[in-house]
Amino acid sequence: MDAAMVTAIAALVGGPVAGAAAVYGSRAAGRTQREGGVIGGYNSLTDQLQEERKELRAELGALRLELATERAETARLKLLVQSLGGQP
Repeated sequence: MDAAMVTAIAALVGGPVAGAAAVYGSRAAGRTQREGGVIGGYNSLTDQLQEERKELRAELGALRLELATERAETARLKLLVQSLGGQP
């Protein structure tokens, strides 16, 4: 076997091997990109949920304060009615 034959065989074997490696590499890169997109979406969703939760907590605090104010006003009015001789 001479050098030209060895070179030709190496080219015939090396080409498909290089092609297979390129296909495998692109599949792995695509999978990594998809997984990165999923993780990015998850992080974005988590951030949005945390912001909504913070807003809801603030709203709940405001509603609790409003309820306490209304209850205090009701108690004051009941006391006023009783002091004037009525029944609440």
